[in-house]
Amino acid sequence: MESLLGEGVDTVFGYPGGSILNVYDKMYDYADRLRHVLVRHEQGAIHAAQGYARATGRPGVVIVTSGPGATNVITGVADAMVDSTPVVVITGQVSNAMLGTDAFQETDVVGMTGPIDKWTFQIRKPEEVQEAVAKAFHIASTGRPGPVVLDFTRDAQVGICDFEAYQRCTHIRTYALPAPADEATVEAAARLIDDAERPFVVFGQGVVLSHAEEQLKAFLKKGGIPAASTMLGLSALPSDFPYYVGMAGMHGNIASNMMTQQCDVLIAVGMRFSDRVTGNPSTYAPRAKVIHIDVDRTEIGKIIPVDVGILGDAAEVLERLTQRIRFSFHDEWASLARRYDRAETEKVIRPETRPAEGPINMGEVVSRVAELSRREAIVVTDVGQNQLMSARYSRFAQTRSFISSGGLGTMGFGLPAAIGAKIGAPDRQVCVFVGDGGIQMTIQEFGTIMQEGPAVKIVLLNNNWLGNVRQWQELFYSKRYSQTRMLNPDYSLIAKAYGIRYRCVEDRAELEDAVREMLEAQEPFLLDAHVREAGMVYPMVPGGHRMDEILLNKEEWYRDGE
Repeated sequence: MESLLGEGVDTVFGYPGGSILNVYDKMYDYADRLRHVLVRHEQGAIHAAQGYARATGRPGVVIVTSGPGATNVITGVADAMVDSTPVVVITGQVSNAMLGTDAFQETDVVGMTGPIDKWTFQIRKPEEVQEAVAKAFHIASTGRPGPVVLDFTRDAQVGICDFEAYQRCTHIRTYALPAPADEATVEAAARLIDDAERPFVVFGQGVVLSHAEEQLKAFLKKGGIPAASTMLGLSALPSDFPYYVGMAGMHGNIASNMMTQQCDVLIAVGMRFSDRVTGNPSTYAPRAKVIHIDVDRTEIGKIIPVDVGILGDAAEVLERLTQRIRFSFHDEWASLARRYDRAETEKVIRPETRPAEGPINMGEVVSRVAELSRREAIVVTDVGQNQLMSARYSRFAQTRSFISSGGLGTMGFGLPAAIGAKIGAPDRQVCVFVGDGGIQMTIQEFGTIMQEGPAVKIVLLNNNWLGNVRQWQELFYSKRYSQTRMLNPDYSLIAKAYGIRYRCVEDRAELEDAVREMLEAQEPFLLDAHVREAGMVYPMVPGGHRMDEILLNKEEWYRDGE
């Protein structure tokens, strides 16, 4: 407890059990200094800790028991690893003498989590506790952030040792952080940018993690360079920033994807060239020389070959590049975005967000929330069509306003992550968009809302399908809808049972009033929006296609010049 307080921890998410009971017993004495959020399932604990970390920038902390308690957090550990989320997970473990004996609720936590986290350590002696905690927080929060797991045996929990004044860890000999970027590579990148006629930036969550938002703005302004974000990079720039052209990727904006394919220099900042961003990597940015800035050396050149790879912190590298590049204007090149935006507005955005008739669309629900929240809410999503629509139609005025499971795509992430985000940022509006599939994966966390009271606003895009899988079945599997139709419960009764305010909206004429009521509520709220069952997320770049082969609907493609 003293070590956690020494790291500035104010909140932990967890669930007690036999092998961690000694820790929970001592936690009783610290209730006035350390808030414990009792979740209803250990997966809820780690997703809530992820939401807390993404909203605050501080590591989320999870405490669970051994065996099934530990295995229930593994999905979240993998999710946090691929999405670079700092989380410290403390699992209980049986006594040292019982390790390897298949004792009750014993699992090999070290063996299971080692391949999917930044560091795993089994604490076997009380003397190891302080140093292990200090290292865990240092590793989780520095470099490319990620999850760390401490497996805490019963011997270490009940043993006695002297406790010295807590010392934070600032250096580990075998864990080296990147040195400042090499001067020659920075200069080489600056020359490429100065010589470019069609430079383009694609940035990811690394900009947020390195607090490089202002450096990115200054770089884009000085170079006159248009920029697109990955999905997890959303909100690093305000949605109305003049050089921002939208989200790139499979369901990204037309301008972002077309300009990626036409640029002559591509500057990738804090992103990992996910297949959802590149499509077929052999056809990605075919005309461009590539500059890749990343704090993780393993990402540079892993997917897309680079001409200049800069290993370093995004804020520091962007600041140095901005000092070196010339003031430039690429007005004609940047103006292409407006042409593509007009086409997308006519073919996709207006029909989705301002339909003349028919059922409510998912996109218009998201759009109304964005408008009425004045772009100030933290938007959390689950996974599926709700996620993609939220990414496309939410709008942002400040950073750290978009939280989603990107790399792992974990259904069930949204609800507990929103709880953690609201607890971490209580003064901000937190709206979570969920589908009727994902919400039922962690719906037990309504109990956490009931007990803890965070005023989370839950927008259920209810279409009675596993929507994203159904979309793929419609487009690519001859409409063979295998196991994607859902029979749903009466969510009004569930909300009532947990004391959550509820409203159902089926009529478009009531949508704005319903959204306004939800946003103005001072308590948790479930808005059950019955949306078009056969809704589709467009534009779409089907898997294996080039990023400039864009499907606008089931029959119509967008290709440059057509």
